[in-house]
Amino acid sequence: MFERIKNLVIKEFIYYFREKRTVFFLFATPLIQIIIFGYVATMDVNNVSTALYDLDRSSESRELVRRLESSGYFTIKRAPSSPGEIRELIDKGDVLCAIQINRGFGKDLQRGIPTEIQVIVDGTDSNTALIAMNYINTIIGRYSRDTVGAMVNADIWRLDLQNRVWYNPDLKSRNYMVPGVIAVIIMLTCLLLTSMSIVREREVGTMEQLMVTPIRPLELILGKTIPAAIIGYFDMALVTVFGVFWFEVPIHGAVLLLVLCTGAYLLSVLGFGLLISTVSRTQQQAMTATFFFFQPVILLSGFATPIETMPAVFQYITYLSPLRYFLVIVRGIFLKGVGINILWPQIAALLILGTAILTISALRFKKRLA
Repeated sequence: MFERIKNLVIKEFIYYFREKRTVFFLFATPLIQIIIFGYVATMDVNNVSTALYDLDRSSESRELVRRLESSGYFTIKRAPSSPGEIRELIDKGDVLCAIQINRGFGKDLQRGIPTEIQVIVDGTDSNTALIAMNYINTIIGRYSRDTVGAMVNADIWRLDLQNRVWYNPDLKSRNYMVPGVIAVIIMLTCLLLTSMSIVREREVGTMEQLMVTPIRPLELILGKTIPAAIIGYFDMALVTVFGVFWFEVPIHGAVLLLVLCTGAYLLSVLGFGLLISTVSRTQQQAMTATFFFFQPVILLSGFATPIETMPAVFQYITYLSPLRYFLVIVRGIFLKGVGINILWPQIAALLILGTAILTISALRFKKRLA
């Protein structure tokens, strides 16, 4: 069995490397994508998920919160009860920013005493963080003018706002985009290789020759998917090294954890590729179906726009996207340095989704061969 699988894997690699176009796709395309996304991509945001830690609970603090919510830029989703809970919410990615209003906020405003508001922003998405900070500065500035009135020096306000940006203090958008490109490249590469390699055998007429050999359907599936997985890992390493040394993207987490999580991600990606191969009869159909599947997955993953801004029905559909979970993993490992204690829900979701889709695809593939 292992000898037959090895021979199939060697056969696939021979096909990949004998065509210059395939070699270009496998090695040059990932670098082109990371350069484009690293230098060019930008994003606009709204409905920023926010945690409010109001220790004062005065009419003044409630008015400030009302202005934040009515602006349309912020959505108060969580009300933490301690600073430690704020850190946990941001580590998990449940909120983008947290606002803490200390005790005595209202009394200090009434007495004309300078007071403080703490705003903590998750800086892994630098573009969103910077926009959120600007929104907060504007809203609080207007609130200060309306509440306290004009000062002798217009540049001095009774509210002393101090911002703290976590995980990406320089607010470089490439630090957010480059880890996401890793996930996108792995998916696109593995989808195309898996779906088209099987269809290619059927299109050129060699599938029947394979089936009259002692090769079992499971061995054929493994022989076709293992090369795609190996190339997926290679592209991950290529883009990671390029991102870390060229774009100077920090990687604070464990590289071994990233490798293991990539395996769980590949499980579902290869399953979807195999499923596409069962509904396609030609390589052209397989390529069309791959891009038809790939584009919605990108849009529904949170790669370019926050999932919270999508309509409710599409937010539920995103749970079927493996890219949604892997984006949280790769960005958490790169920028936040979080471990399996934080990322285990995403890892478990990938394993469940991957096992299910790979099983369905394998059964359908066997049925087509029968």
